[in-house]
Amino acid sequence: MCTVTFVPQADNTYILTSNRDERPMRSATTMTNVEKWGKQLLFPRDPKANGTWIAASNTKQLVCVLNGAFIKHQHRPPYRMSRGIMALEFFSYENAEAFAHQFDFIGIEPFTMVIFDDKKLYELRWDEKKVHFKKLNINNNHIWSSSPLYPPEWQEKRIQWFDTWQKKYKQFDRAAILDFHKNAGKENSEFGVVMNRFNIVRTVSITSVLLGIHSIDMQHENLIESNLSRSLLQLAL
Repeated sequence: MCTVTFVPQADNTYILTSNRDERPMRSATTMTNVEKWGKQLLFPRDPKANGTWIAASNTKQLVCVLNGAFIKHQHRPPYRMSRGIMALEFFSYENAEAFAHQFDFIGIEPFTMVIFDDKKLYELRWDEKKVHFKKLNINNNHIWSSSPLYPPEWQEKRIQWFDTWQKKYKQFDRAAILDFHKNAGKENSEFGVVMNRFNIVRTVSITSVLLGIHSIDMQHENLIESNLSRSLLQLAL
């Protein structure tokens, strides 16, 4: 749940990509497609908590969760609900505004959620005291890093890598974006976009979601087992 980019495409489509930094035992191996709350949901399932960090629906919605809000927080379990289950609960609400204003965040560990909701982009942060919810410019490139794993100076370094990457490519297609998510900062194994801290916490997967006009294309690469899976979700009319 640790490095996320959002990159608009020239044809009014969008790509959101997530590098998940976790304990290797929590690497998702399968893609799940279920119907819930009258929506078709597609997501890689966390084998431990049964939730997810990234999920899309056939109603032109996508959510992606990163651990932490603004700064590193103190881990104080037990929590009322896991952030992975909360990510799925999002789809029980009509839209992002309803979720931000009606969901009970008390008892949830701090997080940052990136929300794509029918060609609108939002950022929601919960710091255990307050919800910080804002609309973002969907025509701009964006990057987020998890605050518990990456202190401010390393978050800034990743923004610099992202800026350098944008100058390198004229066309930000999926291949170019995956190049960033696999190679940026690779000289630093502990803080690179693909990271490994003594095999205790490492980048376990890269999930790339192409938000198209008629469908959502989700590609999930399990870096632990070198396994690539891909699923297509047709959007409701």
